[in-house]
Amino acid sequence: MSPDFTAARLITPVIQAALAEDLGRAGDLTAQACVPAGTRLSAVFAARSAGVISGVETVALTLAELSPTAQVETLVADGAIVAPGAALARVSGDARAILAAERTTLNLMSRLSGIATLTRAYVDAVAGTRARITDTRKTTPGLRALEKYAVRCGGAVNHRFGLDDAILIKDNHIAACGSVGGAVRAARAFAGHLVKVEVEIDGLAQLDEAVAEGPDVIMLDNFSLADMREAVARVAGRAVVEASGGVNLDTVRAIAETGVDVISVGALTHSAKALDIGLDALPG
Repeated sequence: MSPDFTAARLITPVIQAALAEDLGRAGDLTAQACVPAGTRLSAVFAARSAGVISGVETVALTLAELSPTAQVETLVADGAIVAPGAALARVSGDARAILAAERTTLNLMSRLSGIATLTRAYVDAVAGTRARITDTRKTTPGLRALEKYAVRCGGAVNHRFGLDDAILIKDNHIAACGSVGGAVRAARAFAGHLVKVEVEIDGLAQLDEAVAEGPDVIMLDNFSLADMREAVARVAGRAVVEASGGVNLDTVRAIAETGVDVISVGALTHSAKALDIGLDALPG
């Protein structure tokens, strides 16, 4: 298993739930009806379109749930850029098990590879600037660890994984607390020395108040390009500056050129199109 691959203990329950959903109460009726027990099958998972691969190791993890004796040969590494027709993994073993695992494996690998492919497009779009692309918590419930892994395969970095990673003060927190400064002061008083504090602001009027309280990160939410440049100049390196809100491939380069340090993109996980991947039986 790749040393960077999300821990199997997090993935296995996802795979088990997906298989249970697909197999239901009676298992794969089609395979039971059409494939004699004990039949062997060799097949290859292959890309139907170009993209960045992520999750290829879910092939072995999924098959292991149904047939521990199945053989899996991984042919590309996660993060690899492949052309249409590229072989990703070769499998051999009990035909019924392979066919029963097919859709779960394809769903996972296609989803993760789609995220990695879209992420790579954003990373390439800001190449040569100081900005780094990061994800958000706008992930599929239950799949966050996998989807954030796919973002890394695409060359970007991860934002917080959950509410317990860091303090991120957003507009509703500020409304409940009463002010930007008050919210950051309260967070600083509460946080341990290893906990980062980020505050989201929605205009330049809040910037100086935020900076004065010493947050680690200031998020510029839906700022114009001119206001982003102004904010970067006024922060002057005293905090990491993150841009967020409405980012797309048409706008991300201009945002990066304002000098922000980080650009968070919810679309990486909530709007990625699945990469077309299929399973093809081999002759013999």
